[in-house]
Amino acid sequence: MEIRVDRARCVGAGLCMMHVPAVFDQSEDDGKVLLTTARPGPALARSVRAAAGRCPGRAISLHDGAGSEDSDGAAGTERADTTTGSGSLA
Repeated sequence: MEIRVDRARCVGAGLCMMHVPAVFDQSEDDGKVLLTTARPGPALARSVRAAAGRCPGRAISLHDGAGSEDSDGAAGTERADTTTGSGSLA
């Protein structure tokens, strides 16, 4: 899994950092998300999916490496379900 963040969409709520501090941090300058690692190990996958699903700005995208993200959710892009916190491949 590869994580990508869109700092322009980030609202600085900090939920990602609270859920997975080993992966997400917040900038002291603007409060927006910072990645500490873009490729966390399998042990963190469930927590990362939950954090992405709870992101109010939908600034976190998850990729399985099979393709690249585009605006309509191309193959290889994992979209987090904001109601359950789970992810599914688009």
